[in-house]
Amino acid sequence: MPNAPRKKTAGKKKTSKPKKDSAPPGNSASRLIDQRIKELGDWRGEMLAKLRALIKQADPDAVEEWKWDVPVWSHDGLICTGESYKQIVKLTFAKGASLADPSHLFNSSLEGNTRRAIDFHEGEKIDEKALKALIQAAVMANTSRARR
Repeated sequence: MPNAPRKKTAGKKKTSKPKKDSAPPGNSASRLIDQRIKELGDWRGEMLAKLRALIKQADPDAVEEWKWDVPVWSHDGLICTGESYKQIVKLTFAKGASLADPSHLFNSSLEGNTRRAIDFHEGEKIDEKALKALIQAAVMANTSRARR
């Protein structure tokens, strides 16, 4: 029935969702990250805020972005994403498999050839020095590739 009338939805207006790979127009990534932290409203929001601060301390030139509906930090390439789940906050390093991890922070996504992640649980203490070193190693890996 090519010419059959379309069924109308009762009072519902069809709207297109913003693409999940970038920030919606008019919303800066930093504001969206602030909003995510506030939305979480529990230990996960506090943890994400703490991780964000550590990323900025480790690399003041890191750029905050919003991709795949999660916070992303970049510097000459992707450093890491910050995802929140029911039981964990996860930092996923895009090129983590190629980074030295002498403090053994990576505890998730260990089977892949590229990514590595760190799952943070409620009440867990962050090894700030080791995490900053790992972030700086990721930046160094990105900047050395960018120069080639």
